[in-house]
Amino acid sequence: MSGFGRLWALVGMAAGMAAVAGLASGCAPLLLGAAGGTAAVASTEHRGLSGFASDTEIQAEINHLWFQNSLELMRRVDMTVSDGRVLLTGRAADAQMRLDAVRLAWQAKGVQEVINEIQVDNDSGLMDSARDTWISTQLRTKLTFDSRIHSQNYSIDTVNGVVYLMGLADSQDELNRAVDHARALPNVQRVVNYVRVL
Repeated sequence: MSGFGRLWALVGMAAGMAAVAGLASGCAPLLLGAAGGTAAVASTEHRGLSGFASDTEIQAEINHLWFQNSLELMRRVDMTVSDGRVLLTGRAADAQMRLDAVRLAWQAKGVQEVINEIQVDNDSGLMDSARDTWISTQLRTKLTFDSRIHSQNYSIDTVNGVVYLMGLADSQDELNRAVDHARALPNVQRVVNYVRVL
């Protein structure tokens, strides 16, 4: 995700936090547009509104720490936060950038675990990123239209053809279906599973 993309993501998170605060104070009618959509999705997730708010705060704090450290780090490294677990993916320019991303992630309040899947890779180009985005998009579509999978409980990151799944599954059968969908996609090299089964 580009630096500008992260900026817009932060704006979206702020809108989501406002939505959560509105629900907590009983001001649900004030929810409009994207903020209302964010709150609606959060309420259907297994972690609920409070878990969603906590994870959003963690993500916002890590983004802030990364921003203070390096725009290049923000451009190259992605994160997913679920129940205080932080999954880091992306392509760091060098080993120091990879270490900085992990070190700063641990500084955020509420972090329970940091999973470091950042690759040191300065050779991948635009086509590699486009391919990874296409894999994630195809998988999100398959999970969404599979009635036996609660797709809103899954996060998907793809780096160099490696698909990282994180989130919560209702059952081992549901998780197996999600992993099978990922493995069946063209150009997928490997599926790394960090999904917890309830």
